[in-house]
Amino acid sequence: MYRLRSLCFPLAFAPLFLVFSSAIESPQYTVVHSESDFEVRLYRKSVWMSAPTDQISFEKATKLGFHRLFQYIQGANLNSSRIRMTAPVLTSIVPGAGPLHSSAYFVRFYLPLKFQGSPPVPLPELNLHSDVWESHCIAVRQFSGFARDSNVIKEAEKLAISLSQTSWANLTEYSDKNAYSIAQYDSPFHFIHRVNEVWVDVGGSEAPGCQTSHAYTY
Repeated sequence: MYRLRSLCFPLAFAPLFLVFSSAIESPQYTVVHSESDFEVRLYRKSVWMSAPTDQISFEKATKLGFHRLFQYIQGANLNSSRIRMTAPVLTSIVPGAGPLHSSAYFVRFYLPLKFQGSPPVPLPELNLHSDVWESHCIAVRQFSGFARDSNVIKEAEKLAISLSQTSWANLTEYSDKNAYSIAQYDSPFHFIHRVNEVWVDVGGSEAPGCQTSHAYTY
């Protein structure tokens, strides 16, 4: 299925996020398991454009990474192609990859179906690269409000606790409490009924309904 949400951002506030009035594309998935506070989704193979950044702050990394991705979808690519906005904006936290062994980040943009087969090549100065994700499962916890430096780790820890109490505990790629992704679906100027998600990879051939591939190449 598609996860469709409307991301409407005043143009005056670009390039933090881009404006589109119609429903937009999201990566396709099927729910294979559901609990009261999390679910496991099987995502189809997909291609994302990634902006690496060594910022220590989650919020700053997301803003600066998306600034480069915004330029890319506005035409800063070898084809000069303009690319429609998709959702979510995904910020992946990579423990120990930043300065002084702090966390680093990849801010990711899901490419629309039109460009999945042949992503426009970004201009070199943007320091972007495409990631091909094979079909795989992700454990997902939803939370509301704004995703901030002050709460994303807490939300990830809540997902870890929930997973630890189920049969999925040994199937998640959760070797470090900071190894997770935050998916944001709403404009920063949308103040109510906000939707964010914590994502953690699920692997292993024994995982029911899941394939054995892994999501990320860091």
